[in-house]
Amino acid sequence: MSSKQHLQVAPEEAQEKFKEKMVEIGIKDQERAVQRHADELRLGYINLKGFPIAPEILVMIQEGVARDLKVIAFFREGNEVRIGAVDPANDQVINFMENLTADAKVSIVPYLISEHSFDLAVKLYAAVPKIKKFTAGVQISPEDIINFKQNLKTIHDIDEKLKEVSLTQVITLLIAGAIISRSSDIHIEAEEKEVMIRYRIDGVLHEIAHLPVEDWKKIISRIKLLAHLKLNIIEKPQDGRLTIYLEKETIDVRVSTLPTAFGESAVMRLLMSSALGLKIDDLGMRGKALEIIRKQVRRPNGMILTTGPTGSGKTTTLYAFLTTLNKPEINIITLENPIEYHLNGVNQSQVDEEKDYSFAKGLRSILRQDPDIVMVGEVRDGETVEIAVNAALTGHLVLSTLHTNDAAGAIPRLLALGVKAFLLAPALNAIIGQRLVRRICQSCKIPITVSQETMERIKETLSKIPTNSGEKINLDDLHFYKGQGCDKCQSIGYKGRIGIYEVLTMNSDIEKIILSTQVSEYDIRAIAAKYGMITMVQDGLLKALEGITTVDEVFEKIE
Repeated sequence: MSSKQHLQVAPEEAQEKFKEKMVEIGIKDQERAVQRHADELRLGYINLKGFPIAPEILVMIQEGVARDLKVIAFFREGNEVRIGAVDPANDQVINFMENLTADAKVSIVPYLISEHSFDLAVKLYAAVPKIKKFTAGVQISPEDIINFKQNLKTIHDIDEKLKEVSLTQVITLLIAGAIISRSSDIHIEAEEKEVMIRYRIDGVLHEIAHLPVEDWKKIISRIKLLAHLKLNIIEKPQDGRLTIYLEKETIDVRVSTLPTAFGESAVMRLLMSSALGLKIDDLGMRGKALEIIRKQVRRPNGMILTTGPTGSGKTTTLYAFLTTLNKPEINIITLENPIEYHLNGVNQSQVDEEKDYSFAKGLRSILRQDPDIVMVGEVRDGETVEIAVNAALTGHLVLSTLHTNDAAGAIPRLLALGVKAFLLAPALNAIIGQRLVRRICQSCKIPITVSQETMERIKETLSKIPTNSGEKINLDDLHFYKGQGCDKCQSIGYKGRIGIYEVLTMNSDIEKIILSTQVSEYDIRAIAAKYGMITMVQDGLLKALEGITTVDEVFEKIE
């Protein structure tokens, strides 16, 4: 008889009455009552007081999971594993045992144990701190990922494949599908009648598959086990992570769960280690802007800011700067929330507001560590900005991000946060405005004709490119392209993303505006254009002319 068959014979009302009775009686009477109740449920019973549990058996279940579900692995003989549970009829316990059966390829025999028995047994974890291998629901092998990748040619194959695999393989399949489609996020959302699966590919969500709503509890339990989250907490958000080790790279997966109307939703963000190889030349900067940034990141002090909305690639740009600057003789320290990628040779510190470790407090501490270069994940308050500006003025190169729509908008924003104008003007080196646009798939790229209205808009924008920018365009000979969709891009027409940028550098005219009482971002833009700055939309249209992206992508992301 399987563990599931054992557990389904107990009426829910009988379980509740039994729990109430346990509160009222002593330990010895509890054990006798639990033994009688086990007979009623047709389950085995054991008192674990003094029972010798081997460490390698105990750690088949993570300590956190054991405490959450009140379950203990206490004996193994061959392929049979015996597990004691205080409440073996609980849905989460049943789902956990099914996951363990599939992952560890063992036969589970459930036993009923008392609360007192569990409390004694769970203390044994303290005696085995060096054993770190857990088999309960945490195994996604490289072989599994490779196998699924070989069988998934496009994202459209995933829906059919999901119908063929067991529930314990669903998450492995979804991660494999995300890897082959270059997805950054997997969204698993419980709805009233089904579970929706969506991938974010090159910044855009695509509906991939649907699963039966009755499978949801098992799916979310599986995700929580993999990410080391608490299975019994469903009314609060949780954050966790897991690591996938492939043949040539490591993938960190950040997992977030959120209570919703029809059950918890889960988002899994895939952080590919291959993204760490980016350098300044790989970002998509061109011409004069690229020359300026190459020069600015080599300066020994001052502040460089990247601006743009969430998801515009600001952190990736800063990481590319750090990759270029990272040398043994340079001390680089970062302050991030969270640390997305681990950089060799860089000291990375993570903000933790719950422990009163804020950006401002962390930055103060960093400056006592004798850094040459400091990266602050985000300047969001006056205290952090003030410390960062003073650091930029005292011999440090400070890199950070700011949420503004464009480069010119950063200066009024910094002043609004309380930075003194006479400190800001000499501290700022450069401000970068940026967005990410999708690249046209080069395997299915075709020329297109844009509408007359769109062409007029394009010509008006390109005609304003400064003559001293280094760009020369024939407005009477403009050609644009799109991807029509093929197997290599999963019929999307796009493959990968590239940045579009504007780079504003400090000069005497902008310093005068900062020091004046009337700081206007419109005036700052006009001065930047006078000095040859190409705007983001102009940079995007130049890339569209080169067949790198589409006109629609540029206008959608900027205006």
